[in-house]
Amino acid sequence: MNDWLFLGLAAAAGIAMAVQGSLNGALGKVVGVLEGNFLVHAIGLFVVAALLFVCGLGKGDLSKVSEAPWYLYLGGVMNVLIIFGVMAAIAKTGAGNATTAIITGQLAMAMLIDCFGWFGLQQAPFTWSRGAGLLLMGVAAKLLLT
Repeated sequence: MNDWLFLGLAAAAGIAMAVQGSLNGALGKVVGVLEGNFLVHAIGLFVVAALLFVCGLGKGDLSKVSEAPWYLYLGGVMNVLIIFGVMAAIAKTGAGNATTAIITGQLAMAMLIDCFGWFGLQQAPFTWSRGAGLLLMGVAAKLLLT
């Protein structure tokens, strides 16, 4: 598959994240942020379990779970932090402001991960053009938040 297909998939995921964050923020206002976080994860677990075990859609091998380095499982902890942060921020600051901060932080961290090749990912050196892009993103974020 070509890169444009995957970039389109990433854009669709970004759209879904904005909708999800807004839904989660509204849910957090009704039932509480931590309680909403629990519900979102419970529903997600049910859906993934159904896809794997009922629909048979998985193509991986869960028997290899012990082969992954321990730190790769921190993604589960990060999910709780992400959903909690998104729910709380959107509920208090609105979807646009929260998403601006989320995307800016996400891009800055992603560039660090790429630069150092952390977590076994392919290294992508930091360049002046990427630095300028990040700086412009920061300026755009400032303009969006004022």
